Amino acid sequence: MKSAPIKFGTDGWRAIIAQDFTEYNVARVAQGLATWLLQHDAQPSVVIGHDCRFGGPLFTEIATRVLGANGIKVYLAKGFVSTPMVSLGVLLHQAHQGVVITASHNPPTYNGFKLKGAHGGPTSPKDIAAVEALIPDDIDMPTIQLEDLEAKGLLVYVDLESSYIDYLKTKFDFEALRTSPFKLAYDAMFGAGQNVIRKLLPQAILLHCEHNPGFEGTAPEPLDRNLQLLSQTIQQTPEIKIGLATDGDADRIGLYDEDGQFVDAHHIILLLVHYLHKYKKLNGKVAIAFSATDRIKRMAEQYQLPVEVTKIGFKYISEIMIHEDVLVGGEESGGIAVKGHIPERDGIYDGLVIYEFMTQTGKSLKELCQEVYDVVGTFVYERNDLHIDNAKKEAIIKTAYDGGYAQFGSYTYHSVETIDGVKYHLDNGGWVMLRASGTEPVLRIYAEGNSKAEALDILEQVKQTIL
Repeated sequence: MKSAPIKFGTDGWRAIIAQDFTEYNVARVAQGLATWLLQHDAQPSVVIGHDCRFGGPLFTEIATRVLGANGIKVYLAKGFVSTPMVSLGVLLHQAHQGVVITASHNPPTYNGFKLKGAHGGPTSPKDIAAVEALIPDDIDMPTIQLEDLEAKGLLVYVDLESSYIDYLKTKFDFEALRTSPFKLAYDAMFGAGQNVIRKLLPQAILLHCEHNPGFEGTAPEPLDRNLQLLSQTIQQTPEIKIGLATDGDADRIGLYDEDGQFVDAHHIILLLVHYLHKYKKLNGKVAIAFSATDRIKRMAEQYQLPVEVTKIGFKYISEIMIHEDVLVGGEESGGIAVKGHIPERDGIYDGLVIYEFMTQTGKSLKELCQEVYDVVGTFVYERNDLHIDNAKKEAIIKTAYDGGYAQFGSYTYHSVETIDGVKYHLDNGGWVMLRASGTEPVLRIYAEGNSKAEALDILEQVKQTIL
């Protein structure tokens, strides 16, 4: 029987374990990758690793065996690793491609297959499409074993975590950070970043830094609703002045200030642009996904920095970073890259930059956010993820694209953008956006208002209008 086609979404192929994410289907994807690599190089190599999800070692092994059976050399990570570790590993080992077995921030029932390019960041959309087109309908499962591949020189085990930690030591003054007056709490969300902060900042308070593939039933996405223990820990521990969280594969970031208040990705992007340009005197383009706040454009204009808005998916931002001088590239979802690092999202690296900002200036996160507000004005952002079936999700999005929503309750709008999803610029100065998730049966509603109450009210009025 012909197998179902496999499609890559916004950030790789993701599916429910044992339903569609099976050894057989992982082997099919690995074969598609192998065929594509061999079309471009006679002796390609791949760096591959997995995060902390269920089945990671099993799925990584089957992908390794398929690649090896095709004569492709594989650098296989020891233990679980983060996505940035694999991307950095591709550069360090001069490999042609990287593979991460991860479903990132998705619920624990999911796993996934991410592709990483030779440049140390997401594989380009064009190349991902080429790999996808080469995934076979059927495949003979490989019989060759890992020990056979190792004996043939087609398999080398590598310690990507140690390489990543050594790399970070060349980028930050950890002696200064270890003696920072601002104590840090870190929530790994049971993800692949859990060892890094433990080893580099032993004085940090650690949460969910143990192996638990079920993530206690919570999707490892660094959003306020998923990080209440971190918020409460900060509120109950006066010496903690900053809370850092990263997602399942540690490429996304969430932050909390000294009051245990969530600092979203829009504010983090603004903080990074502000610090790198105003304090460190660095320049470059600011590349942002369509769902990011327009306040970033306002800051870039103030600092005379060029701005480019992309479709949602960090692969589009990474593509710009390969070819142009980019200061900060970021998404609303917490995936952010900065100048001086690889063209890859990296929650730990971004968190260390902010921690360095605080330590060097002696200012709290609240004080630094106020500096941002002094440039772009105050704003509050909220998001609602509606878990609805795909048919309903697609119907709502079609109505939005067809201009079917004249207003949302009392909120009217003056213009609409449709770069990736439908973004309504409201007459109150805020905005709201509708977009279907590319990896889950989820409709996302994004809203920005002048206060938390207003942002939440916008979300509610939109929900009542579209459902």
